[in-house]
Amino acid sequence: MATGEIEEKRTVELSGHVGFDSLPDQLVSKSVAQGFSFNILCVGETGIGKSTLMNTLFNTTFENEEASHYEQDVKLRPETYELQESNVNLKLTVVHTVGFGDQINKEESFKPIIDYIDKQFESYLEEELKIKRSLWNYHDSRIHVCLYFIAPNGRSLKSLDLVTMKKLDSKVNIIPVIAKADCISRHDLDKLKVKIMSELVSNGVQIYQFPTEDEAVAEINSSMNTLLPFAVVGSSEDVKVGNKMVKARQYPWGSVQVENEIHCDFVQLREMLLRVNMEDLREQTHTHHYELYRRCKLEEMGFKDKGPDSKPFSLQETYETKRKEFYIELQHNEESMRQMFVNKVKETEAELKEKEKELHERFEQLKRMHQDEKKNLEEKRRELEEEMNAFNRRKVAAETLMGQALQGCSQQPFKKDKDKKNFFSLPSACSLTSGRHLN
Repeated sequence: MATGEIEEKRTVELSGHVGFDSLPDQLVSKSVAQGFSFNILCVGETGIGKSTLMNTLFNTTFENEEASHYEQDVKLRPETYELQESNVNLKLTVVHTVGFGDQINKEESFKPIIDYIDKQFESYLEEELKIKRSLWNYHDSRIHVCLYFIAPNGRSLKSLDLVTMKKLDSKVNIIPVIAKADCISRHDLDKLKVKIMSELVSNGVQIYQFPTEDEAVAEINSSMNTLLPFAVVGSSEDVKVGNKMVKARQYPWGSVQVENEIHCDFVQLREMLLRVNMEDLREQTHTHHYELYRRCKLEEMGFKDKGPDSKPFSLQETYETKRKEFYIELQHNEESMRQMFVNKVKETEAELKEKEKELHERFEQLKRMHQDEKKNLEEKRRELEEEMNAFNRRKVAAETLMGQALQGCSQQPFKKDKDKKNFFSLPSACSLTSGRHLN
C-alpha cells in the first residue's frame, strides 16, 4: 500500500442475533426437514369404530379392509400413510387388532399384541447394536400410543379389557376411550367413567397420564386428566347444522356433532393426542417403555454396567465370559444328550429283549400246542385206519359168504322132499341178495 493512501475497511453487518439461543431454531429446522413418525395401536372389538375414529382424527379417509367376526385368532394389521400439514411431514402408522374379542376362548387374545410390540422393540435394538447403524433415517415402528376402545355397555370393564390393559401398561402408553359414546345418556356416561377409572386403579392398571411438569401445558393437561377415559364419537359424514357443515352423526331425533364438546370428548382427545402431547408420547416410548425392554434384554445377554468388583464394565471380558459359559453349556448339553441317547438305547434294548422273550415263550407255547394237535390227529388217523380195516374185513367176509350161498343154490336140483327145507332157507339167501345186514 502506498504511503498516505487511505486504508479502506470492510464492514460486516450481522444478519441477526448472535448466540447459542438459536439452537432450538436449528433443531426445529433439522427435525422439520427430517420428518416425524407416529405410531398408533388401536385395540378394541370388531365393529366398535376404530377405523372411523382414525379417519375423523386426521380428517382423511384411510383405506381399510372390513374385518369379519369369524377370525380364529387375533391378527395385527399395520397400515402406514404419508401425511403433510404445512411444511411438516408425518409418517403415520395405524395398527388394527383384527379379530380381537371375537373368539370363544379369549384367554390368549393379548399375546399377539404383546408379541408385535416386542418385535418392534427388538428391531430397533438390533439397529442400535449394529456396527454400521443409521438411526437417523431408520423407520421407527415402535408403538407410541395405544388407544384402547371400551364398549359403551353402561356397566363396567370386561375381564378381557382388564387383563389386556394390565399386560400392555408396561410396554405402551395406554389412553382408554369409550367408543360410540352417543349410545348412552350423559348421566350413565359419567357414572361409567367413574366406574372404569375405579376398576383400573383397584386392579393396578397404569394408564398414560398427561404430563404436568411443564408449566406451559400443566393447566390444560391437569384438566384433561380428569376427563379420562375420553368418551368419543367418530363420523366421516358432513351434516348441515345451522349455516355450516360439521362432522356429525345424523339421527331421526337430531344429530350428534363430533366437534361439539357438549356432545363428546373428541376435541379434547385430538387436542391431547396431536397438538399438546405427541412429542411426550414419543419420548415416553423411548425413555421408559423401550428403555425397560432394552435393559431386560441386555441383562439377559450378560451385559452389566459394572463388574463384580465394581470396576468399569468391559465388553471384551463380557464376550469372553459369555463365550466360556456358552461352551460349557454346550458341552453340558452335549453330554446330557449323549447320556440321554445311551439311556434311550438301553431302554430300547431292554424292551426288545423283553419282547423277544415274550415271542419265544409264545413260540414254545404254540409249538407245544402244535405237537399236541399233531399227536391227537395221529391217534384219530390210526383209529380211522383200524375202523376202515375192520370194515373191509367184514365186507370181504360178507361177499364171500354171499357168493357161496348163491353158488349152492344154483348147483343143487330141487327135490320134493327138500322143498320145505329149502323154502325155509330161501329167505336167508334172498336176504343176502337184497343187501341185508349179515351178523
